[in-house]
Amino acid sequence: MARLRANKMPATDEILISNRQRGRRIDTKLLKTLATWLVSDGLGLAHAEVGFHLVSATEMARIHEEFMGISGSTDVITFDHGSEPPRRIHGEIFIGIDDAVAQARAFKTTWQSEVTRYVIHGVLHLLGYDDLKPRARTKMKREENRLLRAAAKNFALADLEKR
Repeated sequence: MARLRANKMPATDEILISNRQRGRRIDTKLLKTLATWLVSDGLGLAHAEVGFHLVSATEMARIHEEFMGISGSTDVITFDHGSEPPRRIHGEIFIGIDDAVAQARAFKTTWQSEVTRYVIHGVLHLLGYDDLKPRARTKMKREENRLLRAAAKNFALADLEKR
């Protein structure tokens, strides 16, 4: 376990970004900075150990089937490895980049904004938010939208596409 720093902010080495897809060129350094901002400034967490895995639809479908028994790809899958909300999270978040691109087209937004939404969505799951029941889903979506607006004010989300 990593030791908590005196300033109560997660160390950047506690956020891991693994780009395991080739469909989009992604600035993983910027994504790590954004994820670190989310857990420290956006949510005020004292400690976070989170691995973000950017994967293709094929890999996401395999994970979805293997761990959840559901066929097909999905946008986000979160694995909690012992989070203790509200101050400490520990887990892995798999983000389907192909799904982000498809959803961005459907919702008339950018895939970079969708990826940011999925980062936020996964972290909220680690904090205990649930999206299975309508009332809980509404609460989670409201917080997700708030954090996405704040992220867009602090970062040029379009820059997640590596040029």
